[in-house]
Amino acid sequence: MAKKNESKSESLPKELLLERKNGFHKISDKDMEKATAFCETYKEFLNAAKTERESVDYVIKHAEKHGFVAFDSQTAYQPGDKVYYNNRGKAICLAVIGSDGCKDGVRILAAHIDSPRLDLKPIPLYESNELALLKTHYYGGIKKYQWTTIPLSMHGKIVKRDGSEVTVNIGEKEGDPQFCITDILPHLGKDQAAKKLGEAIEGESLNILAGSLPVDRQDGEKLYKLNVLKILNKQYGVIEEDLISAEIEFVPAFKAADVGFDRSMVGAYGHDDRVCAYSSIEAIFNCKKPKQTVVTVLADKEEVGSNGNTGLASNFLSYFITDLAEKEGFEGRHVLSKSTCLSADVTAAYDPTYASAYEIGNSTFINHGVALAKYTGSRGKSGCNDSSAEFLGKVRKVFNDHDILWQIGELGKVDQGGGGTVAFTVSALNADVIDVGVPVLSMHAPWEVVSKIDVYMAYKGFKAFLED
Repeated sequence: MAKKNESKSESLPKELLLERKNGFHKISDKDMEKATAFCETYKEFLNAAKTERESVDYVIKHAEKHGFVAFDSQTAYQPGDKVYYNNRGKAICLAVIGSDGCKDGVRILAAHIDSPRLDLKPIPLYESNELALLKTHYYGGIKKYQWTTIPLSMHGKIVKRDGSEVTVNIGEKEGDPQFCITDILPHLGKDQAAKKLGEAIEGESLNILAGSLPVDRQDGEKLYKLNVLKILNKQYGVIEEDLISAEIEFVPAFKAADVGFDRSMVGAYGHDDRVCAYSSIEAIFNCKKPKQTVVTVLADKEEVGSNGNTGLASNFLSYFITDLAEKEGFEGRHVLSKSTCLSADVTAAYDPTYASAYEIGNSTFINHGVALAKYTGSRGKSGCNDSSAEFLGKVRKVFNDHDILWQIGELGKVDQGGGGTVAFTVSALNADVIDVGVPVLSMHAPWEVVSKIDVYMAYKGFKAFLED
């Protein structure tokens, strides 16, 4: 009720208007401290898990510390049991069985753990003019010029001729060699500068510098290529043919770091979407006695359409939930149709330097909390999941009831472009889905930036959704 001395012009804005204000003015000092502490462990995750395989390894290690065990489809689980399902080392489902089990559906947090990067081609190694180089095929939506002249590290798995496997990680440890893609010097860059920005660096020019010494001092053929192979053979026992059956990714070698004099932000490679993946796993790790069974799924391949058997367009999530449901005597399709999901993915934070790309009244902002997006898609909502008013209202109520700092917005101006998430794949199971995630500056760049407040509020919001 308005104070006695307040005029309507003073009281009505407080009662009726949507308040949009920096979270620093709205959250407690205690929450600020918790946000800072939460992001310290988040930075450790970012440094340890730069690929989808490394993310799954990290999650399993920490899930087991929280009492999760490998899922067995033949076992009937009881309320409070915690299980995980490892899908081919590149995607994972975790579940905590609720006191009411699956009968009213399950609550799902769905994030992805792949990020834009450079993959090696099947036959990558060549030499040219006394340099050894590696051919790449970029993965996901990147601005190719951003990937030149930055330090890169090499991650992945090689399956050798005899079927044995080798895990590769070069460039992350202190003292490791690192890699890069060269660029033309500005003194000789006249032709490059005349090209459009998106054409200045071509995909076939994203060649990684791998060495500059020959295998020995004698003349011969392919001496520079042979020297690289000699080193790889000595260290990993591989030959060139083994690279055909390999999944090798080159990613920025940067370590996660605080950004700004006030240390209010985190800069790193792979916030999209490891920031929501990390918040989602921490939410289910700390979920206490849920009523409905709760599931966190971390998927691969979102950046290229969610296809493949480790992407959410496959059936692994529905199979996992169906197995849980059938052990309780329910049909999987009935459980899925009652289920609800937060598609935990990032959105674009308003950037004043590029203000013309945004409609400021419907943008999301750094430090304003976790962001809801009723729909995504491009232009006329093409390819979107458009959440219902009823489900958006339920999520909004959960966030308000649990004092979660939140905001809502779109990706950018209507005809500027657009993007999608895994939401459409989960909604295809007939579940209710809405996109909820962290606003990001410089999304899909080798170095992205997020707010510590927003990261922590994502965790709090996800946990409230699972427990409410």
